[in-house]
Amino acid sequence: MIVWVNGAFGSGKSTLVDELRPRWPKALVYDPEMVGYVLREIVEVPTGDFQDLRLWRRQVAELAVGLVEEYRRPVLVPMTLVNSGYVGEIFSAFKDAGINIHHFFLKVSREVLEKRIDGRSFTPDNPEQDERVRRWCKDRIGPCMAAADTLPSDTVFLDGELSPQELADLVLTRIGTGSDR
Repeated sequence: MIVWVNGAFGSGKSTLVDELRPRWPKALVYDPEMVGYVLREIVEVPTGDFQDLRLWRRQVAELAVGLVEEYRRPVLVPMTLVNSGYVGEIFSAFKDAGINIHHFFLKVSREVLEKRIDGRSFTPDNPEQDERVRRWCKDRIGPCMAAADTLPSDTVFLDGELSPQELADLVLTRIGTGSDR
């Protein structure tokens, strides 16, 4: 199974996965952003967003499927993915491989997202780059929030302002993990 934790930048995706990890030690954590970083070292990303690269989407799907098939373990994926075409492309690959996917989207108010983004340091040794990353994240809040209406109908929307513990409880209950976690 794949558990995709989605939401805007600053919504708490990684924090939720960090909370799930010790409570579900069988699960692997896979961050598709790493695939993007690798591709950026190899090819130009004309739009600045590696998700626009077809190869990124293909590799993200293939690696997730490979992790499930090779290791027979559930995979937790914390990643903002709001372009409905890209969601369809990646999630269809999971379904075609016969892998069950649970898709969660953390909804958080714009004000809280901005506050969380402002409170983060992305590149502490480079304040100018840090500010560019913050601006990039904030510029995507609107599209991320608007995309909630375009996500697959089986997407589970969660209040991203709940505590990580409460969110983890909701996710684990929803996916039906038992004592064999």
